[in-house]
Amino acid sequence: MILIENCRLSDIPVLHLVKESYKNEKLPLVFFIHGYTSAKEHNLHYGYLLAEAGFRVVLPDALYHGEREVKMSEDELNFKFWDIVTNEIEELEVLKNELITRGIIDPERIGLVGTSMGGITTLGAMTQYSWIKAAVSLMGSPYCVKFLQGQLAELKRLGLSIPLTDEQLNSQFDKLRKYDLSLQPQKLDERPLLFWHGELDEVVPFHYTYEFYNQVKTKYKDKSRINFIVDHNADHKVSREGLLATVEWFKKHL
Repeated sequence: MILIENCRLSDIPVLHLVKESYKNEKLPLVFFIHGYTSAKEHNLHYGYLLAEAGFRVVLPDALYHGEREVKMSEDELNFKFWDIVTNEIEELEVLKNELITRGIIDPERIGLVGTSMGGITTLGAMTQYSWIKAAVSLMGSPYCVKFLQGQLAELKRLGLSIPLTDEQLNSQFDKLRKYDLSLQPQKLDERPLLFWHGELDEVVPFHYTYEFYNQVKTKYKDKSRINFIVDHNADHKVSREGLLATVEWFKKHL
């Protein structure tokens, strides 16, 4: 039986999944980070299959999502996107430390996976935390700065005003460089990393991520530790193949 607990870790709302027979054991951990306008409950199928495979799984609600939702317009939330991403990266450290304190995870076996915004968060977190031993990016992008530039260009194309001064925008770009994996690919340090991306994705551009993969895979001595699954027919939705490949990746590398 898989236990599903809706609880708070350091006051952050999470879903905690684990096999009942393993509930008190020190297990390898997988964090799952949801996408933009999603919530932890929407990704229980990932949590279930990962828990069934023997992992302890924690799915947090990102800032302004799920139980942390606050009243704001769609436009207001859009302009919080990168605050949400960077906050989530910072909170991963808080969650990890709380779980270590509770004595229920193996700190040497921690994995991270996310979809879309969660994939962007996953790749950004790899620039900060060497304790991430294996990762999966589902429809994510390592290009924080370039992605923001694309978002701003699209707003201008649509004739929409940007409620930020040049100084505020420059500050945002400076902050994002810290988390931009494309600017510091050496931070991967040959850790196991799997990408899944639909070639028809119009939300998070496929070609930039695939280009990054082709660049960094040359740095891996063991090519089995990095892979990119291309779905030629998919847009911005992960297939069952991507779901199952995620579980298998962590079974192999964590």
